[in-house]
Amino acid sequence: MTDREPFLLSNAQDRVGEKLGVSDWVFIDQVQVNVFGEVTRWRTPGHCDPEYAKTTPYGGTLIHGFHVVSLLSHFYRDAELWPEDGGYPLNYGLDKVRILQPVVIGDGVRLRSHISLMEADDKGNGEWLLKNKHEIEVDGLDGYAVYAEYLTYWFPKAPAAEAAG
Repeated sequence: MTDREPFLLSNAQDRVGEKLGVSDWVFIDQVQVNVFGEVTRWRTPGHCDPEYAKTTPYGGTLIHGFHVVSLLSHFYRDAELWPEDGGYPLNYGLDKVRILQPVVIGDGVRLRSHISLMEADDKGNGEWLLKNKHEIEVDGLDGYAVYAEYLTYWFPKAPAAEAAG
């Protein structure tokens, strides 16, 4: 995005269909998968027991699909796609999510997201509903592991307070 105009809520409709950016890699290891399993109450052997997982068709533990999906907000901000005129977003949900292939943890995996703008709906008063496509790549794995359409409801930046006279 460096040779393009900055990403703004006010120009979002002009950017629909564009690949906006790619996040940095995020490293996930077995400890993080175990913690995710604890917090979500889904500490199953296929995710959290490496010895058991060796006996499965995957040969190792898998990252939870929801763990990957939970990183969407991080990926978006990490790719520096926060609109310069955006004050703050609210998670508005997901339109479509597909776990396209299992991701074996092994000694750890690296994930990153390729992010495109699918829709930008003007809600008035400087507020926007943006739909971004996330295609999650796993280092060393062919194809994407997760596809997600993530919605955020954006509020504009508050005007700067005027200096007291």
